[in-house]
Amino acid sequence: MKTESKILVTGAAGFLGSHLCDRLLDAGCRVTAVDNLITGSLENIKHLGNRPDFEFIEHDICRPLELPGPLDWIFDLASPASPVDYLKLPIETLKVGSYGVHNLLELARAKGAGFLITSTSEVYGDPLVHPQEEGYWGNVNPIGPRSVYDESKRFAEAMTMAYRRHFEVDTRIVRIFNTYGPRMRLDDGRVVPTLIWQALHGRPLTVFGDGSQTRSFCYVSDLIDGILRMPESGGYDPVNLGNPAEMSILEFAKQIKRLTGTEAPIEFRPLPQDDPRQRKPDISRARKLLGWEPRVGFEEGIGRTIDWFKGRPADKG
Repeated sequence: MKTESKILVTGAAGFLGSHLCDRLLDAGCRVTAVDNLITGSLENIKHLGNRPDFEFIEHDICRPLELPGPLDWIFDLASPASPVDYLKLPIETLKVGSYGVHNLLELARAKGAGFLITSTSEVYGDPLVHPQEEGYWGNVNPIGPRSVYDESKRFAEAMTMAYRRHFEVDTRIVRIFNTYGPRMRLDDGRVVPTLIWQALHGRPLTVFGDGSQTRSFCYVSDLIDGILRMPESGGYDPVNLGNPAEMSILEFAKQIKRLTGTEAPIEFRPLPQDDPRQRKPDISRARKLLGWEPRVGFEEGIGRTIDWFKGRPADKG
């Protein structure tokens, strides 16, 4: 990003949003951060509070947002993003992907700003194509429990493309695959914080199904690097960002046991409805368009994440 660019980041107090704010500020941008804090935490951005180039506004983007002065880009990361959150907040999840995205696109249109939406690999549902490339339309259950997240993101992509075609708003779409690192919430239900917390506290490591379902884990700094390359790319079609190194959940649990040294057993539980059997991004478009691919290896990234979790309180909450 250009120095002195004026940036709006929504979902800024979340895991990814807070890391994006850090990187934008490091690049010399001026950042207005917005979050309604239903899943985000001020703890993630408290280190930025005294900076003159950073402003935080507590606001729900499902209501229109008025900002004075010019604006160069909007980065929209506002949404519950873990199954625990969006199953607990189904209506809020649907509204932020519809009303919220519409309000931000209207703001981008009024300001002549660029708009980047962070979508998700969940738009592919339980994929019948492997690995998943951006031209695949997905296999999504539109009325299942996970649909509140899947369909909110699919709608958000459709709204974004409509504003590009109809109003010529300068838009970008990023489809994020599993990303991990410091500042993940202990209680968000995702596999990385759950298994690390369990291992560090001697609890059984919970694996759903037989653990053969796969995920592809990308370290947060790599993901943010990819996002920051998008505005200058000129490409408006969706771009997958994730690590194509695929691993089964059972193998991941075994790696966490090894790296933490825990002797706790692995405990198998029933697989949730519509849980994807495979996740692996085809990142050919990102390589070509952005010159991007992940650089942080699994052991390095997981090691940093384990070290961060060691400093967290023993109790979830």
